[in-house]
This record gives sequence, structure tokens and C-alpha cells, in this order.
Amino acid sequence: MANQPKNNAENSKNAPHKRDYRWLVFMGLIAFVVYLLSPILTPFLIAAVLAYICDPLVDWLSDTKVGKYSMGRTIATTLVLLGFLLAIVILFLILVPLLQKQSLLIVERLPVMVDNLRHSVEPWLQSKLGISMAIDSSHLQDIITKNWKTTGDIVSEILKTAGTQGLAFIGLLANLFLFPIVFFYLLRDWDELVSHVGELIPRDWIDGVTTIAKEVDQVVAEFLRGQLSVMLALCVFYSISLWLVGLDMALSIGLIAGLLSFVPYLGFALAFILAVLLAILQFSSFAEVVPVLIVFGLGQFIESFFLTPLLVGERIGLHPVIVILALLAGGQLFGFAGVLLALPVSAAIAVGLRHTKDNYLNSDAYLK
Repeated sequence: MANQPKNNAENSKNAPHKRDYRWLVFMGLIAFVVYLLSPILTPFLIAAVLAYICDPLVDWLSDTKVGKYSMGRTIATTLVLLGFLLAIVILFLILVPLLQKQSLLIVERLPVMVDNLRHSVEPWLQSKLGISMAIDSSHLQDIITKNWKTTGDIVSEILKTAGTQGLAFIGLLANLFLFPIVFFYLLRDWDELVSHVGELIPRDWIDGVTTIAKEVDQVVAEFLRGQLSVMLALCVFYSISLWLVGLDMALSIGLIAGLLSFVPYLGFALAFILAVLLAILQFSSFAEVVPVLIVFGLGQFIESFFLTPLLVGERIGLHPVIVILALLAGGQLFGFAGVLLALPVSAAIAVGLRHTKDNYLNSDAYLK
């Protein structure tokens, strides 16, 4: 009888380890709750992504010493937040007037373009197909001008929106005011939050989870640094190149092409359409539009064969089709915040799948 506890202990030690799937069920419930609360989680998700990106900068600033005193994390977080908000304000001050000027230019020159098109294309349509373009350019300009004046009153449109959709408008304002507050506290307490999450992980999982988390952090950090470098390079390239070929609004189109390049082909396609439309309205012949087309062709070539392989490479480890699918799925589930979260989450899934594949290839189920 004395040996029975010892035998039970040995049997328990030699017994196959039973996996506890309650954690998987718990994480599944959390994911489901996050999905249900997605309409109100957008500012929190955006703030979390930006806090993750800015955390190394805050770490560096907080360790910087001014004389004998270090700056501290709160002051460093405040400086980063103010710099981020200042960058957004400057971006809006650059883009909004330029886009407004571009819209006015379209309103002024569209009737002229239609008139030129009618004189050049109508004879051919009349002779070949018997079709005439009955378009009055002066009447078209009157229609555009009236509608422009009607839609140009931004204040009245905002007031109408506030009156008819008050709750949605209040929610938008709440998100705008809530974002910097959430961003500040997440960024200031980021290291503590990560530490607290680590304490909740089961101890028998801690080694595997730590290894995967470090790999995910390395992949995402390298990808983000590379992608930001590509965005900056494209902004500079398109802005300078379009300015050299004489296109109006070169800076605004260059910023659009660069800043939206984190979504595959979106920045290029939108900037290309705007640039070609503006070139057609600005220039009098197709020969003057060709340099704009060359700029975008050269930009796409440089991005695909030099910038992306050199600065981003295969850091995220996902096929471009999977990247596009992840971005669309993230946008469908969580809106703009989902687009921001899509690539980090995809990178985490990719790392997890690689570990799962390695475990499977070394398992008895595969080797037998």
C-alpha cells in the first residue's frame, strides 16, 4: 500500500499530456466579442496599431538624458503624440487646399475639354456611324457651376448631417476626440500592458508563445519600417517627377500615390486616374499627356523591382494575393482599423502556420 502513491505519481508522469482546449474556446469568445463591438472599437484599434509603431521611439526618447535628468516616458509620449497630431494637421493643410484648387480647375476646364473632344471626335462619328455629339459646353459649365456652388457649402452640409443623422455625427466626433486620449495612454503604458498580458499566459505555453511573439514582432517591425520607407520614397518620386513634367497639383497627387501605397495598387490606381484626368484637362494635346504616363510607368517599375524588394522584400512571408485578401477582409470586418490590422494579424497567422507546419513534419502522424 505504501508503494501505491508512488506508482500513481509515476503513472501520472508517464501518462500522455492532455491538451487543455479551454484557452482556445476563451480566445474564440474574445474574438467573437471583438467582432460584435467592432463599430465602437475603431479608435482603440487604430490607437493600438500606432502605439505599437511608436513604442520604440518613446523608448528611445524616455532613455534620453537632458543634463543629469532623463526625459521620462510620460514626457516622451506627450512629445510623440504632439508630433503625430502636428503631422496630421500639416498634411491636411497641404492636401485640402490643393484638392480644392484641383476641383476648381476641373470645373473650369472640363467644358473646354468637352468642346475640343466634340470638334475632334464628332466628324469621325458623323462620317462612320452617323452619330452627333449634341453637347453644349456653355450649358455644361452652367450646370457644373451651379452644382459646385450648391455642394461647396461645407458648413451647411455638416449641419444637415448633424440634424438628420445626429447620433452618427456625435459618434464621429466622439471617436475624433477619443483617439488621442486612447493613443496617449496605450503608448505610455505599452510595456506594462505587454507584461501584464504575458503574465496571463499559461506557464506550459510561455516558451512557445514567447518564441512566436518575438518572431511576429520582428517580422511586423521590419515590414512596417520597410513599408514606411517605400511610402516616403514614392511621395518624393511622384511629386518631383510630376512637377518636372509640368503637371499642376503634382504635390497632392504625389502624396496620394505614396501615402496610400500600403494598400496594394490603391495608391497607384487613384493617383494615376487623378493625374491623367488633370493632364487631359490641363494640356491641349495627347503628346503632353505622354510624359505623365511615363512617370507612372517608371514609378510602378521602380516600386516593383527596386523599392519593394530592397526595403520590404519578403519580410511578411505572404503571397501578394493573400495580402490583398487580408486587407479586404480586415476592411470588411473592422473598417479602416481592419485595414491597418490586416497585415500584422496576417504576419502573426503566417508565423503560427509555419510553426504548425514544422511540428506536423516532425510528428508521428507525418513520419509513420
